[in-house]
Amino acid sequence: MLYYPPKIWLAFGETLKGNKEILEWLLKNGYPELAAFSSAVRGSEEATDWLLKNGFPHLAALDQAIDEDDKAYAWLHKNKHDFLIVFAEACHAKPSAIHWFRQNHMEAILVIALKIKELRDNTTYDYHKMHF
Repeated sequence: MLYYPPKIWLAFGETLKGNKEILEWLLKNGYPELAAFSSAVRGSEEATDWLLKNGFPHLAALDQAIDEDDKAYAWLHKNKHDFLIVFAEACHAKPSAIHWFRQNHMEAILVIALKIKELRDNTTYDYHKMHF
C-alpha cells in the first residue's frame, strides 16, 4: 500500500470524500484495488469481496483492522504487514501510530489515515459486514 506515487495517494484521499469521478479514474487507470479499498472503507461488502478474490487480501484485512477486528490484526501481523497495522491504528488516532508516521516523515499518509477516521466517525455502518 505504501508504494504508490504521491498523486495516487492524493487521488485516493479524495475518494474518501466521496469523489466518484476520481474513484472511476482509479478504476480505469490501473488502481482498481485502491478504488475497491476506498469503497470497502465506506462500507461496501462487494468491494471487500473483490479485494479478496483479486489478490488484495491485505487491503481487505486492513479494512477489517480499521473496524478493530482482532482476527484481521492477527492476519496482518502473521503476514508481516506491519505498516498496515500502524496505518489501521492511525485510523483510530492512536498516539503511538501518529508519532510513528511523523517520526518517519510520512505526514501525507497520516492525513489519509485521519481522513478515514473522520469518515468512520461520521458514518453509520451496517455491521453485518463480512468478518475477515
